[in-house]
Amino acid sequence: MKVAISTEGSSVSAHFGRCPAYTIVDIKGGQVLKREKIENPGHSPGFLPNYLSEMGVTCVIAGGMGSRAQDLFRQKNIEPIIGVEGTIDEVIDKFLNNKLEKGEDLCEHGKTKSGPDPQHQPSEKFDIDANQRICFTAQGGSIEDEIDPRFGRAAFYLIYDPKTKSIESLENPNINLMQGVGPRSVQFLSENKVDVLFTGQIGPNAQRVLQASKIKVISGASGKIKDLLDKYRIEVK
Repeated sequence: MKVAISTEGSSVSAHFGRCPAYTIVDIKGGQVLKREKIENPGHSPGFLPNYLSEMGVTCVIAGGMGSRAQDLFRQKNIEPIIGVEGTIDEVIDKFLNNKLEKGEDLCEHGKTKSGPDPQHQPSEKFDIDANQRICFTAQGGSIEDEIDPRFGRAAFYLIYDPKTKSIESLENPNINLMQGVGPRSVQFLSENKVDVLFTGQIGPNAQRVLQASKIKVISGASGKIKDLLDKYRIEVK
């Protein structure tokens, strides 16, 4: 079986969806066959259950998780174990010895908040500067394609050049990296002189690197690239 543990440093993170990374553990016959840490690819409703299911994960372990997220994992035949604290090594050892117990949900926002998270909503008041180079994460190479909700693993980056009023379509060169995909993607955008990024969701590591690179992020974007261009009155020739 394969287990995903929300990870912050060397310990289990209290927030499954917002943790910096996941420790993925392959287990067979009570032994660890393989262990690796991957960066959080970002989250939106239903994304992480699909993402981890495609990786073959059948159990997720975290300090806390919202009830809706737990239901989505169960729909993918992934068992959520929440209320877990301690170091990653301790948790793996307890899991292997059938001593890992569920506790109280440590993720308070999962209990108290309802409705969409405002930090993931595109700003209706955002103004585009006439000289800014704008990047859209895209599922395909055309403005007719939709926003790709994954930042680091987006299929394409569509970059608008305000000088020529044209769109350049670039395939993501980092899509298949196992680790560090977010920061490497930020570096790629910096090399292409991007000022503003429209995307779905972004992991905390990539968010920090984007801030340091002074790239403004509009997250929670969805729909066709063409519709976003129209919405913000971005003229494309």
